[in-house]
Amino acid sequence: MTSRLFNIGKPLPPSPPGQGVRFDQPDWAQASPKLIREMLSRALARPSGGWLVVDASRHIASRPRHYVVAGRELVAWRAAERILVAPNACPHMKAPLSEGRVSDGKLVCPWHGLRLGAEGFGSWKPYDSFDDGVLTWVRFGADEASIDRPILAPRPERFIDGVVRVEARCDPSDVIANRLDPWHGAHFHPHTFARLRVTNLSADDVLSVRVAYRVAGPVCVEVDCTFHSPEPNTIVMTIVGGDGVGSVVETHASPIEPGRTAIVEATLATSDRAGFRLAMLASSVVRPFILRTAHRLWMDDVTYAERSYAARVRTSAPGVEG
Repeated sequence: MTSRLFNIGKPLPPSPPGQGVRFDQPDWAQASPKLIREMLSRALARPSGGWLVVDASRHIASRPRHYVVAGRELVAWRAAERILVAPNACPHMKAPLSEGRVSDGKLVCPWHGLRLGAEGFGSWKPYDSFDDGVLTWVRFGADEASIDRPILAPRPERFIDGVVRVEARCDPSDVIANRLDPWHGAHFHPHTFARLRVTNLSADDVLSVRVAYRVAGPVCVEVDCTFHSPEPNTIVMTIVGGDGVGSVVETHASPIEPGRTAIVEATLATSDRAGFRLAMLASSVVRPFILRTAHRLWMDDVTYAERSYAARVRTSAPGVEG
């Protein structure tokens, strides 16, 4: 299936000898459950600064939107150029503020017209939030481990971005584990990946991968990329060789409630090709293609993550053996 591929992208040099990878083993043997669990454990132990992704910033406009993050009902809205995230229950009589409206940057309660803004009202006040230009983050309170801004991996200076948000019946750790298993790529997503080989696993858990993205049939674009976890709820794929060097795909997993997770994936595509400037001018035309590809992949990977979660819950139930 992968022996007659035609790479229309930039040619890549031979992969250097890697470490942590047995090239003589098939993918199923390289994808050691023990190895993935160990990488996941180290990823979950990294500091987060208390920040969780809510959604794409462009999805939050002057109309209030309802979210649930870490068991808290939230309302998010845009006041002028600033995004505010606050408790969804009105401090007056607990009305759902997400069903209200925004007037002059103020959130207007749908029940009695109480106007609420950044200054708060009694014990009600917006949470700390941060708009990084692509995604909006929220932080619930501050402690010694908190930091002023979310932990972000390097991003390209110029890019076309697309963000998808899907929900899954799993925990955030199942999403991160899925991304720490690139070996499944060409097997589970043959519609997108024509060929995929893990070429290196560094001591700091950076996975290096050579992957051929399918354009049409055997026509593909092959690139080198890395996967790493900058904080416990995020996996970042970065293209480091071939076309699109510097492009990133950030996969963020935010808990909704136990057993339910929001997956927010941001693709920031860049290129040094001359035509990319024109593509940026036509970003509204290009973005739907980015979103369609990301959504199709996550329809597969939600199944993967939900299956992993269900198997773990079942085997951990009293009286059930693995």
